[in-house]
Amino acid sequence: MKPIGVGVVIVLAFLILLSLAVVSLSAGSTWIAPNRWLTDICNDNLLSDAERTILWRLRLPRILAACLIGSYLAAGGVAFQGLFRNVLAEPFVIGASSGAALGVTLAIIFGMQATILGLGSTTVMALLGALAVVAVVLLIGSSLPAPSTVSLLLAGVVISSLCAALVAGLVIINQQKGGVILSWTMGSLADSHPAGLVAAVCVGMPGLFLLVFLCRALDAYSLGDITSQSLGLDVTWFRWLLIFAASLCTAAAVSVAGVIGFVGLIAPHLGRQFVGGRHIRVLPISMLLGAALLLAADLVARTVAAPAELPVGIVTAVVGSPAFLWLLLSSSRQGWHGEGNS
Repeated sequence: MKPIGVGVVIVLAFLILLSLAVVSLSAGSTWIAPNRWLTDICNDNLLSDAERTILWRLRLPRILAACLIGSYLAAGGVAFQGLFRNVLAEPFVIGASSGAALGVTLAIIFGMQATILGLGSTTVMALLGALAVVAVVLLIGSSLPAPSTVSLLLAGVVISSLCAALVAGLVIINQQKGGVILSWTMGSLADSHPAGLVAAVCVGMPGLFLLVFLCRALDAYSLGDITSQSLGLDVTWFRWLLIFAASLCTAAAVSVAGVIGFVGLIAPHLGRQFVGGRHIRVLPISMLLGAALLLAADLVARTVAAPAELPVGIVTAVVGSPAFLWLLLSSSRQGWHGEGNS
């Protein structure tokens, strides 16, 4: 697809996101028409107290969480795909999400209550888990006789599976807290609250700012290690900065919503189709698309089996798994696996 004007794409993506937000605020087990709550904002007499509680205390924080988490996952996807030079990389696939989930699981099991720099223990442990897993993946992949981005991805899949197995084992051993942990592993926005969103902003926003700062260097890095080094890029330091920024975004997402896969895979791919490969363009459009994708997935999760509710991670997996297979087959037919000259 030929890239079109970045401004046009951003405006269209924002309008789609705004439309989804309006529908999400209205839809649910109780339908509250947009004209009613819009009128109530001005008049303050149209809706009942129960309807206002549903709108502003339950649905609005959830919508904000979906937009924030979706944008974080998409930004992490852009970073990890750039890091591994492979369109199949994303926080869920390479293990960052699983590492963050393991960190949160340990915080829940051991009842950690301490705060660091104003951040709760679950947020801190999510960050440490994500950083540790991605660091291990890099160390394993780079220590192989013939390191490549494919070997890094395979290492990520293995470590991610190990983290998932550890979480499952901890759930079985600690059945009293198993329900809470299980909700993390499936991903859910049901418990979104202002305090959690504030913590997610504090953790994730520095990562986003760092990613914006690294976009130009990421363009150079995408040309391969040899070329990027000839352009003056310190590849080792750049990789660790990129890992840190992407892990901040991933940890912020997992600390609020648990493990949600494939948003970081689909959104960057769509973004590149619309605006080309320059990362300073791909990043903002991917964030908008990621927010829209997760908001749409959460809308389906809340309404498809109403009044019951599905974990949003199940919805994204149902949509994302075929997308992952399609990308895998497409890249195979094109003969490109992200090897580069690393």
